[in-house]
Amino acid sequence: MEIRSLDQNEDHPMELLLLADPSKEIVEDYVDRGECFVAEDGKQIIGVYVLLPTRPETVELVNVAVSEKFHGKGIGKKLVEDAVEEAKRKGYKTIEVGTGNSSIGQLVLYQKCGFRISGIDIDFFVRHYSKEIFENGIQCRDMIRLSQDF
Repeated sequence: MEIRSLDQNEDHPMELLLLADPSKEIVEDYVDRGECFVAEDGKQIIGVYVLLPTRPETVELVNVAVSEKFHGKGIGKKLVEDAVEEAKRKGYKTIEVGTGNSSIGQLVLYQKCGFRISGIDIDFFVRHYSKEIFENGIQCRDMIRLSQDF
């Protein structure tokens, strides 16, 4: 598996991006402002993440997604680790990520990769998404914010 920056003339892997964020409008907005990276198995794109500069010396990991048939193989962890290394290479001092209160697996993954909870954006998903989101039998309402300083 290789992880690389998506070329500007390549289409974003929207099907994958929408696995992590159900709003096409929101995804299109941040992929236009950020930098997209893809994981490939041969010529097949099997994973994606997006880094979005937010403040001086701070970047946000706004989307991490792995093709469903490749779940459970450690690819998500490799993508998060690559995002952290890419942020360091680009000179950022802090990387942030947000995930839903119902995203139990993602909360575990980010903490295993060195992120710490830094805040909660109450009712984020209720305010910004027109349809209710449920994961693991829990309504996704709040954005759990995590960060890592270098």
